[in-house]
Parts: sequence; C-alpha cells; structure tokens
Amino acid sequence: MQSHEVMKEVLKQTSAKQIAAGMGLSLSLIYKWAEPPVDDSGSGTGSPLDRIGQLIRITGDARPAQWVCEQADGFYIRNPLNTPPTAVILATNDIVQEFADMLATIAKASADNTITKDEARIIRRRWEELKSVTEGFVKAAEGGNFGAPPALKA
Repeated sequence: MQSHEVMKEVLKQTSAKQIAAGMGLSLSLIYKWAEPPVDDSGSGTGSPLDRIGQLIRITGDARPAQWVCEQADGFYIRNPLNTPPTAVILATNDIVQEFADMLATIAKASADNTITKDEARIIRRRWEELKSVTEGFVKAAEGGNFGAPPALKA
C-alpha cells in the first residue's frame, strides 16, 4: 500500500480537519497527503509517511520504524531477508527451537525471582528473533514455498 492510500484510509476514520488542527497544519496539506504523487520528481512536501520511508532508506537504520511502531503501542519486526523453499517440518522445527530458546532465556532470567533491565533486553531480543523466524514461516507459506524436502544423494 502506498502512503497516499494509507492516508485515504486514515481520513475515512478521522477528519482531515482534526488532523490539521492537531498537527498545526493546513487542511489542504492533509488532503494533499491523500492524493497520489503527480510525478517522481520528489519536489513539494512529502507526507510524513514518505519522509519516514526515505529516512530509513537513506540511513539503512530501522529505528525510525521501531519508534513509529512504539507510538502505536507495537513493535517493529524485520522480515527475514529470504524465504528459500524448504520442507514444512524443518521450518516448523525452527520455530519450535526458537520458542524453546526464548523460554530457556526467560527461565534463566527469572531463576532468582527478579528480572533485571539487562535480562529484560535479552528476553526482548530472543522474542524478536522468535517473531522473525515465525514471520519467515508465514511468508514462506503465503509464497507457496513449502514443498517436498530435497532428495538425499546416495
């Protein structure tokens, strides 16, 4: 979905007038964000969504995306780089192993009946890894990448 399409959907739920007033911007600018770009020149005022995307592309840093997700009480999860064809059982085992690793991390951190900030960061990292592996599984399933495992060579 392109940024102007997202803005169109947002404007179905929240009035442009409310957004303009809340952001201290003109009503016409808010409506402009919901229109498709006229050309690819990059001139004019880009929408905040376009600018965040541009910032991420320029820096290669996903922290702005993480920050945006946190504003919506969520978390950013990077999609796996590739989802090579594999056997569904192997991919399922990967998820189970990641889940087991996360539970082991939680058990270790909570063994003394407290969890420190450092331990919480480690738990968060393991959780993010589990979500990423699971996302890879879902993307592979959606892409029809689960087939028979490769034949063993004799």
